[in-house]
Amino acid sequence: MNKYEIMFIVKSNMEEAEINKTAEAMKKVLTDNKAKIVEAKEWGQKELAYEINKYKTGYYFYYLVEDKDAKAVKEFDRVALINEN
Repeated sequence: MNKYEIMFIVKSNMEEAEINKTAEAMKKVLTDNKAKIVEAKEWGQKELAYEINKYKTGYYFYYLVEDKDAKAVKEFDRVALINEN
């Protein structure tokens, strides 16, 4: 099994429940594709290094994932590019 570190940022203008729902949906993409989540951390709201689409802060999430063939990680990347949150 190969290990992958995934960090993603969710928009900060949403309600906390919606932020958590987005993070869980991203986690589900990994587990549905047979990846094992070894570690999951919510780093909370932090200031971005530079403004992105007029956002100065975002909610940071970190996953350490084990995946045999990187299929789950590739699917995560695809879904993350589609998801506007």
